[in-house]
Amino acid sequence: MPLAPLVEPAESLSIDEVRRYSRHLIIPDVGMAGQKRLKNAKVLVIGAGGLGSPALLYLAAAGVGTLGIVEFDEVDESNLQRQIIHKQSTIGQPKAQSAAAAVADVNPLVNVVLHEERLDNDNVYRIFEGYDLIVDGTDNFATRYLVNDAAYFLGIPYVWGSIYRFDGQASVFAAGLRNSKNEELAAAAADAPCYRCLYPEPPPPGMVPSCAEGGVLGVLCASIGSIQVNEAIKLLAGIGEPLVGKLMVYDALEMEYRKLKVRKDPNCRLCGENPEVTGLIDYDYFCGNISDEAADAAAGSTISVNQLDQWIKDRDDFVLVDVREPNEYEINKIPGSVLIPKGEFLNGNALEELGKLTDNGSKQLVLHCKSGVRSAECLLVAKGAGYSDAVHVGGGVVAWVSQIDPSQPAY
Repeated sequence: MPLAPLVEPAESLSIDEVRRYSRHLIIPDVGMAGQKRLKNAKVLVIGAGGLGSPALLYLAAAGVGTLGIVEFDEVDESNLQRQIIHKQSTIGQPKAQSAAAAVADVNPLVNVVLHEERLDNDNVYRIFEGYDLIVDGTDNFATRYLVNDAAYFLGIPYVWGSIYRFDGQASVFAAGLRNSKNEELAAAAADAPCYRCLYPEPPPPGMVPSCAEGGVLGVLCASIGSIQVNEAIKLLAGIGEPLVGKLMVYDALEMEYRKLKVRKDPNCRLCGENPEVTGLIDYDYFCGNISDEAADAAAGSTISVNQLDQWIKDRDDFVLVDVREPNEYEINKIPGSVLIPKGEFLNGNALEELGKLTDNGSKQLVLHCKSGVRSAECLLVAKGAGYSDAVHVGGGVVAWVSQIDPSQPAY
């Protein structure tokens, strides 16, 4: 569906800008007005990885005035096969800073804003606010649903992309624009779907391997990333018909593009007629393969790794139990944790040991695993055994290593 321009044009272009963007200016659909809109635009790119690399370079080359980069990771040698914004010389550097330097080399007229932090419920609104458009280059379902929901609540459209091996997908989700003060945008987006309309539920963990597990053809990133930028330019300048209500599917092996319709789901939990999701939720649980009973047990009984870190420093009245397997415990661990694998909880053998560790319940029980899925199941068992004040650690040791102790290896 055609949309009005997202951005008002800047007052003028400098002589240098006219020279730089001349090939845009002579396109009737873009022209001076369209280029001025790009100059005035603020676009946030989430991730400076496979999709974020080409997206950032082409957005910068196109003359988008302000580019935000959300990225917390460092450049690794394995990234260079596809993440073309980084170089051999930037291995070990923060990806956000490496990407910013590359953007400056492409176009020094672009203002770059760095958000060197992991996107989560606590910072997503602060980071998103003030941007006209979001380009989503994330690679996990929990963050994708977080991006979708936050963008919807803030009324910001976003361009989504996904890659795996030889297959890619791209779409534009603009459901939040229906609440826009711009009546033309609101009317055009009245039937726009959101990501949840396309994927109401995430797949069970393990069903869809990550790129790290299943691989990705490096050049596929450029194919899908360039489609995302193409859609971004159309949205910002108000030209053409963006992929709102459409899903572009690309098969690189067969060199085949297909465009599928995506309809607004009237029963969507977020943007439907009777929404159930009215605020940000726990996306790790939503995307985790846990039972409804375990999810209920974890509701209100989940602490963050930052809170656990503070507890370790300030308290001695709790017991931290790691429910992973022994081989995982050898890779990395949270200091002070005691290993009792999940299987011991499920067969009941853990209960006697828990009684000894907690002095028969006088100490609070804190559980953790790799990401928070197994510990939620163990939490259900513990609460059923009478440990009513037991809690578990959201994000598990993965979050601990990335946010608290990056000196430890990840797996």
